Amino acid sequence: MAGKKERQRRLARERYERRAVRQEQRYQRTRRWTALASVCLLVIALAAGGFFLFRGHGQHADAAATKPAAGATPTPTPAATPTPTPAEPARHCTYTASPPAARDVGMPPARPRYKAKYQATIHTNRGDIVINLRNSKATCTVNSFVFLAAKKYFNDTHCQRLTTSGYFVLQCGDPTGTGKGGPGYKFDDENLAGAKYPAGTVAMANNSAPNTNGSQFFLVYKDSAQLQPTYTPFGTIVSGLNIIQNVAKAGSDNANGPGDGHPKEKVVIKSVTIKKT
Repeated sequence: MAGKKERQRRLARERYERRAVRQEQRYQRTRRWTALASVCLLVIALAAGGFFLFRGHGQHADAAATKPAAGATPTPTPAATPTPTPAEPARHCTYTASPPAARDVGMPPARPRYKAKYQATIHTNRGDIVINLRNSKATCTVNSFVFLAAKKYFNDTHCQRLTTSGYFVLQCGDPTGTGKGGPGYKFDDENLAGAKYPAGTVAMANNSAPNTNGSQFFLVYKDSAQLQPTYTPFGTIVSGLNIIQNVAKAGSDNANGPGDGHPKEKVVIKSVTIKKT
């Protein structure tokens, strides 16, 4: 009898020990999986942090605000460090096909007149706006603008966008009037080092990505320090700034949000003439 009880106790002890071993093994496996999962989560978190760091915050496809239709417009949101631009004045320009064209007028010449000094006059239904073009600082941009003006690309087009809050611009240069139209080509940014946008600045709009300039541009009617240096400044208004300021006083229809929409007082570009000075 005693021998039977002893065997039962031994068997019970062995079962307990085996169960304890299995529990310890499960515990060790759980610790290993937990540690591995923690490492994976840390890697994913770091990767995501890096992604958002380089993406910036809320970058949108417009140049003048964060609520545009998908098109070329300015945006005040923080942007990535601008791509370094080549030395100016440029001797050669590259224009890359980017269809469709709102008006098909071809592409500008690859060889710009980099020594020339240009002045543009935008003839509008509200008066003339005269701009000194910065050919020595944004040669390929000016080359494109002069080309489009000569081809009458801007004739009878509406300035489709006005912003009156935070950044203060009137945007033009899209024959479709939607903010989505372009000339059928794109080209690289220029003159971005230390770029600022005080009243009187004329700069290129883009779709929030580097080197996506086309035909749309904006006229700054009031200092706009919130704009990031990602929009090529290529001209300075020397006459007619008051025309834009008066349009701004009437406000926008807020089609894109408060202080952002079509100007209530319509601005129509009748033509753009260029002269060498």
